[in-house]
Amino acid sequence: MRVLFWYCDQFNWVPAVKALSDVPEAEASDNENTIVAFVHVEPKDLEGGSSAETKLVKNAKWLARKWTIKKIVLHSFTHLGEEKAEPEGARALLIRTQKRLESAGYAVTQTPYGYFLDLYIEAKGHPLARVFKEF
Repeated sequence: MRVLFWYCDQFNWVPAVKALSDVPEAEASDNENTIVAFVHVEPKDLEGGSSAETKLVKNAKWLARKWTIKKIVLHSFTHLGEEKAEPEGARALLIRTQKRLESAGYAVTQTPYGYFLDLYIEAKGHPLARVFKEF
């Protein structure tokens, strides 16, 4: 798994192109003061015994604590590596991650899965505003 975390003053999207035919219709969203995790799930992350999901949860919580916020956006982003997990497994991993973060008291949103989105990002110029992790 590869994750690019951003701390964003604003992170908004508008669905542009539907990439998977079997996903529901999506709507635009506006988000303020949030951690955004651009998550690239690899096939090995779906194997039994992988710790990638737990590391994703722990790193998202760590960065949210650094910024003293409780809002996190999970964004499926299959552009950080060459090997990509199959869509159903990656989606399930993101759903489990969302549930784990919510049970820890975070407000979690996911970008519409299976879409290319027009993104509107406003982020601080700070060392912890962009953090890359590979698990």
